[in-house]
Amino acid sequence: MAYDEYLGERISNILKTKKANFSSKPMMGGLCFLVDDKMLCGIHTDKKLGHSLLMARIGEASYEKQLEKEVCLPMDFTGRPMKGYIFVTPDGFDMEADLEYWIDQCLLFNPDAKASKKRKNA
Repeated sequence: MAYDEYLGERISNILKTKKANFSSKPMMGGLCFLVDDKMLCGIHTDKKLGHSLLMARIGEASYEKQLEKEVCLPMDFTGRPMKGYIFVTPDGFDMEADLEYWIDQCLLFNPDAKASKKRKNA
């Protein structure tokens, strides 16, 4: 697998504990977790750094504040950061309580998140 399977298990276990109705699917070279058919968080392997990053969809309201943290990076695939999404480095989710904090931040934003438009099958 191209992503950290252990991190995937940890995220799944936290979501199960919180009784979140979630699914997961391979996306963007990693694994994404969805709640209510909306992207919640994911695992991305950074080829430059050589380790997994937690992708967190936290919303624009807390985006700038969270980026002040040493463990946070803007989520940037194309040279233009995606507002409302951040990457968390391994030091930011190594401890279970830290990972749960980020999952909680994602779950707090999820009800306000917009779902992606469904593609029509050709």
